[in-house]
Amino acid sequence: MAITKEDILKALSYVEEPDLGKDLVTLNMVDNVQVDGKNISFTVILTTPACPLKDLIRNACVTAIHTMVDKEADVTVNMTSRVTSGRGDTSEVLTGVKNIIAVASGKGGVGKSTVTTNLAIALAQSGARVGLIDADISGPSIPTMFGTEDEHPRMIQGDHGKNYIVPVEKYGVKMMSIGFLTPADGAVVWRGPMASSALRQFISDVDWGELDYLLLDLPPGTSDIHLTMVQALPVTGAVIVTTPQKVALADAVRGLQMFRQPQINVPVLGVVENMAYFTPAELPENKYYIFGEGGGKALAAKYDVALLGQVPLVQGIRESGDDGIPVVLQNDSPASGVFRELAQAVAQQVSLRNATLAQTKPVQIKS
Repeated sequence: MAITKEDILKALSYVEEPDLGKDLVTLNMVDNVQVDGKNISFTVILTTPACPLKDLIRNACVTAIHTMVDKEADVTVNMTSRVTSGRGDTSEVLTGVKNIIAVASGKGGVGKSTVTTNLAIALAQSGARVGLIDADISGPSIPTMFGTEDEHPRMIQGDHGKNYIVPVEKYGVKMMSIGFLTPADGAVVWRGPMASSALRQFISDVDWGELDYLLLDLPPGTSDIHLTMVQALPVTGAVIVTTPQKVALADAVRGLQMFRQPQINVPVLGVVENMAYFTPAELPENKYYIFGEGGGKALAAKYDVALLGQVPLVQGIRESGDDGIPVVLQNDSPASGVFRELAQAVAQQVSLRNATLAQTKPVQIKS
């Protein structure tokens, strides 16, 4: 009997997406099924371009066809991606942005901006469309880390004569920071309402276009700015950055718990342990836990969230950030692979969150 499209779809209905726990057909992840005799081809639409399970899914599809349809079939599995969105708001705010990810830390000095920078670039390298808002008004560091201190955003005129700011773009990431609008050696001393107002402009007056992920590099601690962001935007989830030592973990808990407060209720995608261990350049296989061992892992386990990654304390990460050429761009550095794996883990958690949790909306906080 001739092989039919229905035969193919029936076989693929037994192939499960490992993260989401449902089959490819139910999830509408199969498209463009073609049958020509024993030559079979179809496209699997992954939920993220950074999917770390591509090969596993591909092999499972081929096995299903050979087992349930024809063991002699010549199977071609094309892989593409369509980043999912969990937005359930009906607002006109950032309508082209699928997922908004807050990157936060309980205290300063844990490398949150370094993690955000390399995460954004790694997501862009995977094929995603990425934006980044530097929400640390008093200490903007994103321009330095991207080597764009001397750049200034330009203006364009949009619909109804309104002017929009065009974000600065480098390494495939669109960026907006107060650092682009103020002198590099000037201090920004603003009260909370002024800072919140500036950030609202970064949302409403910037032409972000179509994005798969918009990362928010939040200031340390918990403040008006954090509340402004979750009230103004439908935040998909939060990433908590910490270092292994006890004092950093205690502050990270406060940051994590802020997002979990009932009136905020933003899902925590996971924890990133920065400076997890020291690896000298001349001994790349050695690990020295100078700030303690396993603190981030224990934090993630205690609060039942994913440990997204453990970033080593490597001199090259600091040097590359200072030079404006983030380490994820340097393929000869072991740390670049760590950040690419981190991007895969974050994208994976976003897909899982969008498939299993309620749609996200801006938070309504009553004073």
